[in-house]
Amino acid sequence: MTIHIYQARLLHYLTESDRTERATSNVSDTSHYNHSKTSMIDQNTILLPVIEGVGVYPEYIADGALVVDDMTGCVVEYGHSETILSTYANAEGKPAVKVHDYRDKLIMPGFIDTHVHYPQIDMIAAYGEQLLDWLNNYTFVTEANFADPKVAHDTAQFFLNQLLANGTTSAMVFSTSHPLSADAFFTESHKLNTRMITGNVLMDQNAPAQLCVPAEQSIRDTQNIIDNWHERGRQHVAITPRFAITSTPKQLQMAGELYASYESIYLQTHLAENRDEIAFVKQLYPNHKGYLDVYDDMGLLGRRTTLAHGIYLETSEYERLRATGTQISHCPTSNLFLGSGLFDLPKTLSYTGVSIATDVGAGTSLSMLTTLSEAYKIQQLQNNQLSAHQGLYQITLGNAQSLLLDNKIGNFMSNKEADFVVIDMEATELLERRMAQTKTLEEQLFVLMMLGDDRVINQTVIAGVSRYRKSVLTA
Repeated sequence: MTIHIYQARLLHYLTESDRTERATSNVSDTSHYNHSKTSMIDQNTILLPVIEGVGVYPEYIADGALVVDDMTGCVVEYGHSETILSTYANAEGKPAVKVHDYRDKLIMPGFIDTHVHYPQIDMIAAYGEQLLDWLNNYTFVTEANFADPKVAHDTAQFFLNQLLANGTTSAMVFSTSHPLSADAFFTESHKLNTRMITGNVLMDQNAPAQLCVPAEQSIRDTQNIIDNWHERGRQHVAITPRFAITSTPKQLQMAGELYASYESIYLQTHLAENRDEIAFVKQLYPNHKGYLDVYDDMGLLGRRTTLAHGIYLETSEYERLRATGTQISHCPTSNLFLGSGLFDLPKTLSYTGVSIATDVGAGTSLSMLTTLSEAYKIQQLQNNQLSAHQGLYQITLGNAQSLLLDNKIGNFMSNKEADFVVIDMEATELLERRMAQTKTLEEQLFVLMMLGDDRVINQTVIAGVSRYRKSVLTA
């Protein structure tokens, strides 16, 4: 057993209950531990919480230290480096200690992506179409290749490594309608010990024949994936209808019945992304009140359901989201790329939980920082604000809360899994020059949100193990 201490600037977000627990905990069994020296919590920063009524605050420690147990892969504690280092000074009877010096870097919890299609990494930046034509001309063509196990495994491996290079440590992911695509993704994720969510995509109409799977068989496929992978290590299964257009009522109903039979399974699909999509759903389901009502009627809504997009919703639909606890995933770069529309983040958060996601391959970057930059611009166009703290909270603790994983990941509380990212705030000449002009932490974080991308990711750690380290080229 070795204790790893990461010296760095630390930033994460705490709930009110986290603050209470931290204030009353006996850290390292040291009577001299000084919480006031450690805690630099900004109670004046107002954040819109993902969970209604749960206050959230940033905590920043300029000279911090994060303590990780390499046997459990969990956080032991964090605090001011001087106190932490003196506590863990090597002495007889104490575990070995390894100190990692990142005092010129910022350490944050790993980023979490709540909606992304791993097979679509091979068609990212495919030119020109809106949603329905784009699906037919690019997406379905690409996904047909995943009948080949080698394509599935190679792509899953590449995709996961790309996530790590962008500082993303967990994600809710779409595979394809081929069961082996989900199996390949889980196999590669299990090797890395990343906490991931996926499932086979359910489609039985309005798609190429080679991608359509009859309702009964597709549900059997999902059941087999659940049996083989759900909660095996850090893997989770999501029942995954692509959207109402590509599923018959029978398939959606069977998906709802399977969802109701489990307490810990997720469900993911798409909702109200594009006006033509909404009109097509109305044609297919003329007896329903609207798009969301189709899912509601089939038993697909609930606290473990994440619906991507939700741009065009009526007040009654917002209210139904609130009543069922159903979550919305906002995908800014995708919405801009496909010309889908502008998502109202504050309004949606006033009704239900909202996470933020890349939605590659309609999304144009796997970087959650780049995604936040575009989210900021979308809110600006609607006279809404998106602060750096709000954005960084959302892609860490907020997304964990949305996925009901905040008891495991999302901040540095003791016994949470040690998924974190080491960020170089001066990774480029422009960043270095711009950071030199900043006067406050908030200014620095905003610059990071607007200019940061994969280049700022120095290292990505999964359950206490370094899984990505930025290569340094020398002349």
